[in-house]
Amino acid sequence: MEYRLGGAAAGPLGVLTGLSSRTWGGAAKPAPLGFPYRPQEALVTRPASAAAPTLCIGEALVDVVRRADGSVAEHPGGSPANVAIGVARLGHPVAFATRFGTDRYGAAMADHLRRDGVVLVNEPDAERTSSAQATIGPDGAASYVFDVLWELPPIDLTGVTHLHTGSIGAVLQPGGAVVEEALRVGRAAATVSYDPNARPALMGEREPARRHIEQLIGWSDVVKASDEDIAWLYPDRSVDEVLEHWGRLGAALALATQGGSGVTVHVPSAGSTRQLGVAPVEVVDTVGAGDSFMSGLISGLLDLGLLGGPQARERLAVATPEQLRPAVDRALACARITVSRAGANPPTRGELPT
Repeated sequence: MEYRLGGAAAGPLGVLTGLSSRTWGGAAKPAPLGFPYRPQEALVTRPASAAAPTLCIGEALVDVVRRADGSVAEHPGGSPANVAIGVARLGHPVAFATRFGTDRYGAAMADHLRRDGVVLVNEPDAERTSSAQATIGPDGAASYVFDVLWELPPIDLTGVTHLHTGSIGAVLQPGGAVVEEALRVGRAAATVSYDPNARPALMGEREPARRHIEQLIGWSDVVKASDEDIAWLYPDRSVDEVLEHWGRLGAALALATQGGSGVTVHVPSAGSTRQLGVAPVEVVDTVGAGDSFMSGLISGLLDLGLLGGPQARERLAVATPEQLRPAVDRALACARITVSRAGANPPTRGELPT
């Protein structure tokens, strides 16, 4: 499917994944884009149960930026792909269920994932790899064309103890239906984290989108969104009110990231909503900051034994804000490091403050 924005036809995807104007205590700077292309090697693919107890599900696509001077830059994107890489860099075995092709973009995407130890559940077999293309005119204005294919085969969840999803892959059909079924069925044996990562033009009218997202939240233990997501989904409600609402829907931990202002954390079992700040940092760009936060949060909760199966869910449900604080601190540290350098480049465990 091809979606055009900025031209005569306006389609359902309204932002270029991975490009952001958000700042963390300073002006965002343009980031150099690009990643190396290497010939595709034989991919290691296997059932999720044989790969890792943590499984991310969602889109992997390539962002292509064409500038007025004729230069073209490409880099891998897709929120769930970024989260999978971030969790892997923090030392956790991760499998990734996605769909892309065997073309040049797909080869580069596979190499990008493989270098960090992310194991692909599916053989690349799509007609082509999804992409988001932005053409920058002489005046700096951008027009966008999205070429998105999103279909998934049924996913074997045997042995999976934590599931993560979000963004385009959780809503765009027909693949979205497979993701929904994975969450509905998988939560019997696995904890679930979800990042709506709202894309208003993709999701259509606000009310149906909100109902859909709230259904997914009802199957999730941990929900993280940005304040911008919340402002679009609930224009007449405060961040605190929305997080409390999500807690009533079933989330044991609900968070709203707010760029350089930090994060609001709601713990329903304690009736607690707190704002946590983040230390100032010189911002290079904010590409992948939210995904890096999510990776750090998942990693921290896994280390605390608060994600990873039904017993972990029980512990999470009664965890205090003080017990959850180390995981949130790790999430903030990961995001802070990511915005300090170009692109969606999350930290390794060794780069985290001790």
